[in-house]
Amino acid sequence: MQRVVNRSVIAKRILLPSAHRVNQRSLQAFYSSDVPGSNVPYKPYKAEESSLLTSIPSAADVVIVGGGVIGCSTLYHLAKSGVRNAVLVERHQLTSGTTWHTAGLVWSLRPNDLEVRLLHRSRTLMKSLEDETGVNTGWINNGGLFIASTKQRLDEYKRLMTLGKAFGMESFVLGPEESKKLYPLMNVKDIYGTLYSPADGTIDPAGYCTALTRAASKLGARVIQNCPVLDVETKIDDFGTKRVTAVVTERGTIKTPVVVNCAGAWSRTIGQLAGVKVPLVAMKHAYVVTERIEGIRNMPNIRDHDASVYLKLQGDALSVGGYESNPIFWEEVQKDFAFSLFDLDWDVFSYNIDGAINRVPIIEKTGIKSTVCGPETFTADHKPLMGESPEVRGYFFGCGFNSSGMMLSGGCGYELAKWVIDGRPEEDMYSYDIRRFSEKLIDNTRWLKERSHESYAKNYSIVFPHDEPLAGRGMRKDALYEVLRDAGCVFQERHGWERPGWFKPDDLAPPLDYDYYGAYGFSVNAENKYYDRLKMDYTFDFPLHHDIIRAECLGCRERVAVFDMSYFGKFLITGPDAQRAVDWIFTNNSSLAPGSTVYSCMLNKRGGVEADLTVSVLEPRGQGGPHDPRFEGRGFYVAIGGAIIQHGFSYIKDVIQDRGFDCCLEDVSEEMALLSVQGPKSRDLLQSLVDVDLGDKNFPFSTNKVVTVAGHKARAVRLSFVGELGWELHIPNESAKAVYQSIMEAGTQFGVVNAGYRAIDSLSIEKGYRHWHADLRSDDTPLEAGLEFTCKLKTDIQFLGREAIEKQKKEGLRKRLACFTIDDHIPLHGLEAIWRDEKVVGFLRRADYGFSIGKSIGYGYVIHPDGGVVNTDFLKSGNYSLEHMGEKIPAKLHSRSPFDPKNQRVKGIYA
Repeated sequence: MQRVVNRSVIAKRILLPSAHRVNQRSLQAFYSSDVPGSNVPYKPYKAEESSLLTSIPSAADVVIVGGGVIGCSTLYHLAKSGVRNAVLVERHQLTSGTTWHTAGLVWSLRPNDLEVRLLHRSRTLMKSLEDETGVNTGWINNGGLFIASTKQRLDEYKRLMTLGKAFGMESFVLGPEESKKLYPLMNVKDIYGTLYSPADGTIDPAGYCTALTRAASKLGARVIQNCPVLDVETKIDDFGTKRVTAVVTERGTIKTPVVVNCAGAWSRTIGQLAGVKVPLVAMKHAYVVTERIEGIRNMPNIRDHDASVYLKLQGDALSVGGYESNPIFWEEVQKDFAFSLFDLDWDVFSYNIDGAINRVPIIEKTGIKSTVCGPETFTADHKPLMGESPEVRGYFFGCGFNSSGMMLSGGCGYELAKWVIDGRPEEDMYSYDIRRFSEKLIDNTRWLKERSHESYAKNYSIVFPHDEPLAGRGMRKDALYEVLRDAGCVFQERHGWERPGWFKPDDLAPPLDYDYYGAYGFSVNAENKYYDRLKMDYTFDFPLHHDIIRAECLGCRERVAVFDMSYFGKFLITGPDAQRAVDWIFTNNSSLAPGSTVYSCMLNKRGGVEADLTVSVLEPRGQGGPHDPRFEGRGFYVAIGGAIIQHGFSYIKDVIQDRGFDCCLEDVSEEMALLSVQGPKSRDLLQSLVDVDLGDKNFPFSTNKVVTVAGHKARAVRLSFVGELGWELHIPNESAKAVYQSIMEAGTQFGVVNAGYRAIDSLSIEKGYRHWHADLRSDDTPLEAGLEFTCKLKTDIQFLGREAIEKQKKEGLRKRLACFTIDDHIPLHGLEAIWRDEKVVGFLRRADYGFSIGKSIGYGYVIHPDGGVVNTDFLKSGNYSLEHMGEKIPAKLHSRSPFDPKNQRVKGIYA
């Protein structure tokens, strides 16, 4: 949709000194705020002479490359954590890339618990730094208003408010008139309401970074400016591992085992020096600063998501910016682009001005004092890149912050420092971890550009419980993609993989090539049935295809369903130390006979769960192929959730390297399909196709065998992720289609149905099975999650994290996962606050509708409001309710799964 804006008044008042029309201006022009052309509404950072002359040390524990806010915060937190020999090197001067021109907005509420905590740490740091350093950071706590022009948007804000309660964050949903009283200059005629967050504010980039680096320097850290990096040296160690050894600069070489890439838009260049891929793109991002507006002082900052615009208080003026659908890519990043700006393209930026004038009409009669258009970096999922590279050990990321670097800096700098020091962060940072992306995808230019564009364009879109990207589709397809597409599959996307979401056989709707929402001369896809399917989920109520998912779920519960889980990760561990490796890496006992399969966790040293997975013990000297490998000694087959393949593989590889185990880790994920056949009729169906007896005596639960199915070899594993009798079939790709078709043909007499991951989500939560990175994360332990049975604590076998688990078991749990249902026919989506006896004790991590029990179900961790131990008596003694959209709903606590609590169905007992 083309938007029209009346720019006549504004255009006449814009002040554009000749210096502004030059893309790059001299550094010296920014040392004084009264220099013509200095458009940024802050005094830019001015380096102290002594810091420009600092000598290069010969060695350092950590070298940070890039002196923006993330680099400065990471240096500060490293120094505060005791790393005194840390060095920050900056090509020009601190803040000179992107940080110096950032708007400096700091919010407090986000649609996930991680960012709420990160933002809280940032605000706490910003408020305290002046007392610590004597430097004024420019922190202003003027609050924030989120504007809702639709009921759905207001519902989203109610969810934010509810989540905030779990963290003691005060916020208020206001009606139009209340909003008008708070912000008299605002037009409220077209709004449903607002969300007021008193904790929000703004920060001065230069003052903040000065305070961070001054504090770090006093603790022994060093800041070296005017020091371009020429190379990052690496070597291959005795175990074949590539590691960082030094950073080479124009002023000398620094020996170091750790480099942190905080170079912003220049991060890809720094990555190339070490052979590391950095999946981000640079774009031109802009805002304008108005002239003085009478009555604007002390007003809260505004985020009008539906208009895709923000209005930030700037003294007695406003900074106006936003996110348009046609941002300009910075294709050729110039290495000497310091304290520099681009010309503002009004044809692009007018989208934001239109929304700003509608919200605060006086802007149309106010002049523009200055324009600011500078580089920002964006990623494929609009999340930062952090953590250790899977390609080079000791190479860490701290870049790609999607215009949120300033507000996230305190929390992310702290976590990045912990990552470097301890090997893992304190929080569950998986959504920021570089290892969330597959190495096989991140250098795909088309995927990166399309996904980064869509993430930018949708930055202010409503975050619904279910949504899928239109960009970057069809990058990774399993062997069954075409046959499932023709069966009416509505696909989901997970890190490039197309996986089944749900099925609508009567009308095919495959994902189409990305049309950039009509930008850049692309024509909008005239008929996009896939997008129409997605829009059926754009609600906080039950989706329009609720009954379709119900049919898939009940088809599994009552008859038999086939799930394509081919995108799952599939690893082989073999070699002389294979048993020692799996004993140490996995919590469950795998010192079992070949043919055994166990469900297990993989922990960090604090006892946090880095993944849950299955480990199958293989028969040696197989016939060959990924399903039946040839090896001597002990061998293991690991199956792990497809969304975390890179994370899981890299974690296992790192532990093997760090412990010096003599074994081979092989990723065979793309060589096999995985079909899961589940339901009361699954044995009858499969028995007609396989060459072995599937009875309980010959093929009991939690075992595996190589079988012939419909004339094709496969590894069958008797497991279930939905709580039914069933088998997984791990099939070489070349046989997958034939096996699938044979199953569907033979299954006709048993009422077989195709089912997707939306059904898996419902069926698994109904049975109480965990989803990693939802109700089970790296900041949860197996004890807290009710998974003590996966830990071999009754054996003498040591495993990673055991010491922490035993200590926690002795001292008692401070949080515990609990299951809740509600009788009201209301959908739960997660983030709902958990109330116990009129006190908030947590929030739902995961929720869905259970079709077999006819109720919404949610799982969340309950804490003691006084910080005490959370035991069974504490859980059972409370009265519970769940806050949904600001309303409390009575809830029932379940000590066991609400569906099949005696676990009979996976054993084939249906009496």
